Amino acid sequence: MEKPFTISVVVPVYREETNIVPFLQRTENVLQEIPCDYEILFCLDPSPDSTEQVILREIQRNGKIRLVRFSRRFGQPAATLAGIHLCRGDVCVVIDVDLQDPPELIIPMLAKWREGYRVVCAKRKTRKGETFLKKVVTRFGYQFINRISDVAIPENTGDFRLMDRRVVDELKKMHESHGFLRGMVAFVGFRQTFIEYDRDERAAGISNYNRHLGSLRIALNGIVGFSIRPLQIASVLGGLIAVGAFLLGFWILVEKLVLHADLTPGLTWTIVLITFLSGVQLLSLGIMGEYVGRIYEEVKRRPVYIVERKENISDE
Repeated sequence: MEKPFTISVVVPVYREETNIVPFLQRTENVLQEIPCDYEILFCLDPSPDSTEQVILREIQRNGKIRLVRFSRRFGQPAATLAGIHLCRGDVCVVIDVDLQDPPELIIPMLAKWREGYRVVCAKRKTRKGETFLKKVVTRFGYQFINRISDVAIPENTGDFRLMDRRVVDELKKMHESHGFLRGMVAFVGFRQTFIEYDRDERAAGISNYNRHLGSLRIALNGIVGFSIRPLQIASVLGGLIAVGAFLLGFWILVEKLVLHADLTPGLTWTIVLITFLSGVQLLSLGIMGEYVGRIYEEVKRRPVYIVERKENISDE
């Protein structure tokens, strides 16, 4: 007989009152087909709507539903990390509540886990409801990150994934202010695989996520958090420009002393070069600023999240 195990489903939520019940209906139907125990852990940023009240009603109906409420809005990455820290299952599944990621995929994910994989990512074949610009930014963003990052992050994947308890325990040892889960899981390693699926549109409501700025912010966290290559690129670029400036200065000197040329016509080139160099300097300072800013966030050692209240969760 198969050894008994427990599944923890971690669900970060904010302003999702219309999606809670449909999500639970589909997720509970899936989990009831699996011969295991389970818990569904909602990680709630305080919402102005009735999301919390809906979850509390569902807890009364099903004692396997749990809730952790934060003292303020810390954002989806922090909420997801909180769920990973608090879950108790042998397997942890991170999934959004909007049903863009189908809970039915948990079953084939478990099949891969039984084959010996520690991490099973859900890879998107199609992305319904997303703009052309978002798809382009996502595609080239993953390619760029993987070219310069120290770890390989699977393309077209989000936070929707299954993780073994060993992976969860290793993630709990990482204390990072910017919780880029995809990069953290890739850094941990172990045997990882993926299953492909067609991503649906939101079941209801409006996304609380800024599609373009949010994607850029995630990409920036992935680049800065898992690679020092941008700093190296800035150094190389600075060296090349310095060599170019030296050669240009040497050529101007030759024109003046040997060819006796009038240098006034070169004023336009001078302005262009000064502008270009100023832009490169500002870009390099910006790159260094991103790293310094993250160092500043890390050395303060502030908590990634603060829990105000737990419902149906014991502290044992």
